[in-house]
Amino acid sequence: MTKTIKLFLTIFALTGVLAACSSNTQVEEPVEDTAPVEDDTSVDNTDYDLPEPVQDPLEGVDSVFYFEFDQSILTSEARAALTVHAEVLRDSPKSIRLEGHGDERGSREYNMALGERRANAVRDYLVLQGVDGSLIETVSYGEEQPAEVGSYDSAWAKNRRVELK
Repeated sequence: MTKTIKLFLTIFALTGVLAACSSNTQVEEPVEDTAPVEDDTSVDNTDYDLPEPVQDPLEGVDSVFYFEFDQSILTSEARAALTVHAEVLRDSPKSIRLEGHGDERGSREYNMALGERRANAVRDYLVLQGVDGSLIETVSYGEEQPAEVGSYDSAWAKNRRVELK
């Protein structure tokens, strides 16, 4: 009987030791995500039109207008470009500045007056096209700010101008 009790106690002690050595970490089972998954393929992107890039209506349109020697009459090319400017200015009014210039020939006073007449010719054309004249400033630089320095025909031709800014 003592042998049976010893055997029982040994088995009981071994069971206790094995139980003590076992890990108490509990393994969590993965939780399944039950949230509904959105199907990205259900959205039809073909109906969306990307906005067209905004183009500058004045892209490629001259903003410098040239004049013949001792003249303040607009050329046909200048009138065509100014018509486009006038259309844009009527649609989106903004202040502009017209800078009149002359070449180096003639007195300083004469070139100042000629630059002013040229700037006024451009202003008058824009006003006739419907642009608000109160948004137009004119100034004459005469021969003071040449586009090209030189005493030859091509330099003089570049300096007889009105710049729209």
